[in-house]
Amino acid sequence: MQVKIKYAYLNATADLFYQMPARGKRSRHLVRVIKVIDERLKLIDEQKMELIKEHSHLNEDGEPKVIKTEDGEHFDIKDLEAFKKDIDELMNESLVIDGGDYEETLLTVKDILLNTDREFQGKEAVLYNYLCEQFEQC
Repeated sequence: MQVKIKYAYLNATADLFYQMPARGKRSRHLVRVIKVIDERLKLIDEQKMELIKEHSHLNEDGEPKVIKTEDGEHFDIKDLEAFKKDIDELMNESLVIDGGDYEETLLTVKDILLNTDREFQGKEAVLYNYLCEQFEQC
């Protein structure tokens, strides 16, 4: 038993799970999944910074140069297409939460998702559908 969630959806998933109504055991299991997601988000941020360093012109301290434009401040990326490709590849990777210690947790979160009375609209509805599809597979 496992659930896969693409990195591109992790921030929104954590936000959605923070808003899901749950109490007691159900709340603890939901928070457990949120913690796993938050840990991965920190890793993703580190990996993004590595990609920024790899694709940017660096200053004398070895840090990515920042340029100011009318749109604000941006990293001085050497090859924007290559950078975007690497970021897209990263964001297409998935967080995999395996059963084992998480088996009961995954089943509980699945039940919360599939049996919520909460209404979803727009992008949140698309995310909700995606998460239901992922959890239905476990």
